[in-house]
Amino acid sequence: MRKTFLALLLAASVTPAFAQEKTIDLKLSHWVPASHPLQKALEDWGASVEKASGGTIHYKVYPAQQLGKAFDHYDMARDGIADVTYVNPGYQPGRFPIIGAGELPFLMSDAKGGSMGLDAWYRKYAGTEMKDVKFCLAFIHAPSSFHTRTKKIVVPDDVKGMKIRPADATIANFVTLLGGTNVQSSAPEVRDIIERGVADGVTFPWGSLVLFGVDKVTKYHMEAPLYVTTFAFVMNKDVYNQMSDRQKKAIDDNCNTEAAGKVGEPWGKFEDAGVDRVRAQEGQEVYKLTADQTALWKKASEPLVKTWADGVKKNGTDPDAALTELKASLAKYNALAQ
Repeated sequence: MRKTFLALLLAASVTPAFAQEKTIDLKLSHWVPASHPLQKALEDWGASVEKASGGTIHYKVYPAQQLGKAFDHYDMARDGIADVTYVNPGYQPGRFPIIGAGELPFLMSDAKGGSMGLDAWYRKYAGTEMKDVKFCLAFIHAPSSFHTRTKKIVVPDDVKGMKIRPADATIANFVTLLGGTNVQSSAPEVRDIIERGVADGVTFPWGSLVLFGVDKVTKYHMEAPLYVTTFAFVMNKDVYNQMSDRQKKAIDDNCNTEAAGKVGEPWGKFEDAGVDRVRAQEGQEVYKLTADQTALWKKASEPLVKTWADGVKKNGTDPDAALTELKASLAKYNALAQ
């Protein structure tokens, strides 16, 4: 009996620490359809975390606004409605001004490099701007532009009088600057508002245009790297803080610049493939800008830099230094537009 007791004590003393860890089930929430490449990106992210945690962290992905509306996903992570969420900072204009630098026109040329460049740069600022949550990573989709129903947009003056659903806060400012009217909606609502005439067009990435059926209600498509939208994965702080050291490391090892590239690259390829899919459809007009037309767009977008700078100054951030740092980061990852 004594030997058995001692054997049990010995076994307990060498039991791996992770055997005592609490199993954690993470709710990963996003607001696009399950057929969107972001679904697999989150599944892959969750699987990587689960493996790194020794199976003590489990996950389930909730797509298509199952846990809450697209606009609410940052607050859902903050409040614990979901544990990890997919956020479009531009859905709440003025709330996250610093990361908005990534949305300035003609800045980024590539989804993977752009995601890594944005993420590496934003880590310096995320702790202040997104202090309510644990910042995981930032990324972008592939560069895109305008898609309209009845009127072709070629030069900036063409936007005047049009109703446009903007992709983010910066494009919303641009539409206003050019004399257009913004119509706010989440991505899943875009087809409906164009079909009903509430909006005349949208700024939207190409693959998603087809996925959400927006190609069915639009005809004219500008093929130019006018903008990208910035996104982030964020996490509930309380959930992270209750984790063991090993579990935290599993999260941290999947919340870095390399992980940002892994999210951005496949989504970028998906969006880029949409150009040919739209072009192949009967009745669609996909057109490129001339050098002179591109110059007009770049000139017209210059005031957006000042607007962005004024917004970040309120947070005590030096806009000139921040933008210089972002461009250097994008250049490092070969994603700075020329």
